[in-house]
Amino acid sequence: MAKKQTDGNLALEQQRVIIIPAHDELVARKLRVAAYARVSSSSEDQLNSYRVQNQYYSELISNNPDWEMVDIYADEGITGTSVEKREDFQRMMQDCRKGKIDRILVKSISRFARNTKDCLAAVRELKELGVSVQFEEQGIDTSKVSSEMVTAIMASLAQKGSESISGNVQWGYQKRMRDGTFIPPFLPYGYKTVDKKIYIDEQQAEIVRQIFMSYLSGQSMDAISEQLNASRIPLHTNGADRPWRRWIISYILSNEKYTGDSLWQKTYTTATFPTIQKKNNGERMQYYVENTHPAIISKDIFNAAQKLMRERSKRNASDLKLDTPFRQRMVCGNCGSPFRLRRDRDRTYWSCKLHSESSEKCSISQIDEQEIMATFCRLYYKLKHHGNPIFTQMLSNLQKIRYSRMLWSEDVISLNKKISDILSQVQFLTQLQQTGGVDPDTFISSNNKLSEQLRRLKQEKARLLDTDSDDLADRTRDLMDALEDGPDFLDSFDAELFDALVEKIIVDSNECLRFRLKNGLELTEQIERTRR
Repeated sequence: MAKKQTDGNLALEQQRVIIIPAHDELVARKLRVAAYARVSSSSEDQLNSYRVQNQYYSELISNNPDWEMVDIYADEGITGTSVEKREDFQRMMQDCRKGKIDRILVKSISRFARNTKDCLAAVRELKELGVSVQFEEQGIDTSKVSSEMVTAIMASLAQKGSESISGNVQWGYQKRMRDGTFIPPFLPYGYKTVDKKIYIDEQQAEIVRQIFMSYLSGQSMDAISEQLNASRIPLHTNGADRPWRRWIISYILSNEKYTGDSLWQKTYTTATFPTIQKKNNGERMQYYVENTHPAIISKDIFNAAQKLMRERSKRNASDLKLDTPFRQRMVCGNCGSPFRLRRDRDRTYWSCKLHSESSEKCSISQIDEQEIMATFCRLYYKLKHHGNPIFTQMLSNLQKIRYSRMLWSEDVISLNKKISDILSQVQFLTQLQQTGGVDPDTFISSNNKLSEQLRRLKQEKARLLDTDSDDLADRTRDLMDALEDGPDFLDSFDAELFDALVEKIIVDSNECLRFRLKNGLELTEQIERTRR
């Protein structure tokens, strides 16, 4: 027995162990490296800033023999407080999800994300994807950090820095407003800035004058917007082409800036992060300054338009009371028939057309108009106090749909490839310039041509993405504005608010109404029966 044990030990001692090393794919190929930059928000500095950072990262990556460049992602002049507004950031994240990137180079955490939540969310996802982020200023490489504590601390510092910068900017705005020297970052349609001075854009100004004259001659805002769209009059605001809408016409007609005067701080930015822009209902000081810039229309024309707007608003409210706002707005959810108005002595009812012809064909009976009004008032209260998260989520979902379209549309994919090709040419041109292979004049000329091609491609991409989801987002924002401007609760039915919020009422049963809002969202509300 002992001998067998000894033989066994000898056999074990003679066994050979062969270690097979793990195969690391990264060893077999170069590290795929990308860079992310958020360039200056100043239109004059954007192109120069992009060139500088593009050249810097091109040199940095190409000079490392173990690295292979993927792309340089840059968002030009867009706020850093929210990653949702940065298209190239989102494109970079999608490329990481597709396994195209191993490492991302960023100048600083404040350029990557200005609030802790967005920064950590992105870093967590990238770490799960096996993508490291190197923050140059802070000397942080997420592949070498065992926890996210350092990143959290640095992101908090970046957020504090952003809050400080935002506070300094707001203070500067306030001072220039008090001095009467403030120039807003975005001017209304019809104006442009040259060397920090406001000038009239004569081509656009002619459209503004046409809008005022058309309105004063009796045309409605809807008719004016339809006419401008039919005539293919471009509306280019904040870097994007948009269709004319009723609310844009209303904004132009009520904007005092077209008289040469300025009312500043109509809206204000909250101190919270991410920042939220709110309508100023007296929470902040406002400043009215005369003759801040050239006028497009006279004050007499402007005042006449304001008077007509007030008169039409009163007349519309009066017409709604006489003709009832529910006309052509109610439909039977059971049979699809329209509802008709019926009056019996001092009471007003709405009845299904088919039910009125035969109660056997449709079971939904008539509804007292006062009960419909009371049901809307209850719905309004819920929307006013609890609707904002719903609408905010809708906007977020619409944004995701837009980015999904970015990923899967063949046209957009083709444009992304062309944009990537242009960036590769820029990189190659930069390398030639560094080695003396091209003279400075040729470099500047070629670089300018490539930059112009890049601008046009991005414009075409923006045009393709400007679809129904953007229209739905605009209508959702209009709803949110109407709710924000409305009272906390309705002690009686408000026809104007109903008209602003509701597109249609579907009567699902004798106890339940379904309200279809202007953005397509449908919400149900129970009818509370009243006795008289």
